[in-house]
Amino acid sequence: MARRRLVAELTAADVTGPAVGDAAVVISELVSNAVRHATPLTGSMIKIAWALEDEVLRVAVSDGGGLSAPRLAQPPPSVPGGRGLGIVQSLSSRWGVREGGREVTVWAVVPAPRVTGPARSPQLRPAPDQVRAAQPAVTGARMGLAGKSA
Repeated sequence: MARRRLVAELTAADVTGPAVGDAAVVISELVSNAVRHATPLTGSMIKIAWALEDEVLRVAVSDGGGLSAPRLAQPPPSVPGGRGLGIVQSLSSRWGVREGGREVTVWAVVPAPRVTGPARSPQLRPAPDQVRAAQPAVTGARMGLAGKSA
């Protein structure tokens, strides 16, 4: 649901097709990692947020953390998984992890050029911020994206 909403908003904001595709892959990887490797936040939720400003998209997914911190892996070719953050790194200009209390946020900055050039004013939209781990349910909110870059 978050991926579809993000794609619809970026398309409506006149972001180029390849950039929309990159953003969709990034948000899918971050959400998949949160669901597979982390515990949910209180209420069996993860938080998903994004903000589009000029030609930059900031995406963040927060969860309750896992057994280890999210990190870039280099699995051997015979291993079927473990490439998600490598994909995020390839498609993003920056990405990182912010840990605070019982919440871990993985964020990425994705280039989002517009077909018509940069917008004159920022396009900040509420993003779906809480998705139930078992059954997707979306509500809107904004979330800061401060953190270290990788």
